[in-house]
Amino acid sequence: MNNIGNFVELKKSGKIWAIGSIHSSLKSFDSIKKYILKNFDYGDKLVFLGNIIGLGDSPKETLSSVIDLRFNLMSKFKIKPDSIVFLRGAQEEMFSKLLQLQLAPNPREIVDWMFEHGVNKTIKSYGFSENEVRNIASSGTINISKWTSNLNRILQMNPGHTQYFLNLKHAAYSHTKKILFVNRGVDITRPLSAQNDCFWWGYQNFSKIDEPYKTFVRIVRGYESKHTNHLKVSKNKVVCTLFKQPLSNNSILCGVFTENGEILDLFENN
Repeated sequence: MNNIGNFVELKKSGKIWAIGSIHSSLKSFDSIKKYILKNFDYGDKLVFLGNIIGLGDSPKETLSSVIDLRFNLMSKFKIKPDSIVFLRGAQEEMFSKLLQLQLAPNPREIVDWMFEHGVNKTIKSYGFSENEVRNIASSGTINISKWTSNLNRILQMNPGHTQYFLNLKHAAYSHTKKILFVNRGVDITRPLSAQNDCFWWGYQNFSKIDEPYKTFVRIVRGYESKHTNHLKVSKNKVVCTLFKQPLSNNSILCGVFTENGEILDLFENN
């Protein structure tokens, strides 16, 4: 695993903005986008905590809107590309595996499982039906390879989409090593370099952590599977979760933090 390329150190940050799982909620994200464009400042950093796509009805359009926000912030504030970080969530992990479906030992089973977990919405937004993909997954390696090549071509037709999937990170942290950003969780018994896929599939009882992990006094994550209807965040706890269920509410939770882990603001789309 190329650990150097998997992590981003946020250096000399003003405020650090973090956006929880969006799950293709375009209208909700556009509300967040307007707020950030109005309140972002020089020296600020922005971290998307994964799961931009999947589950909702507008994955392709949402990703394009996210990429547009990145472009606008870079242009307006003259910031470097590594000041805006995209983390890999479960939805991005599954879609990336789908782009290499021809390598899978049991492609039809994998497609069925992915579709049960929301990837079908992303595929549909790029112009494919569920039945079409299921049939292709059962038709042999050559046909699957042709289809994945076609899917990659379609991604390239949407500015920034291919680059997005190629540049996803596992985690980000401040240069002070006081605040850590992840998609879903970490195994506190392991160093960051040995987390494997805990970042996006989670770790048991992670939400109950009440002591710092290594030097990190704050861990900010963008997804949890528990179905709660309120923002479970405490300024006295290590874990800050920027996500709430049910998904049907189309809520996107965001936070603003200092590089030492303090919570400056918590908000959601209007």
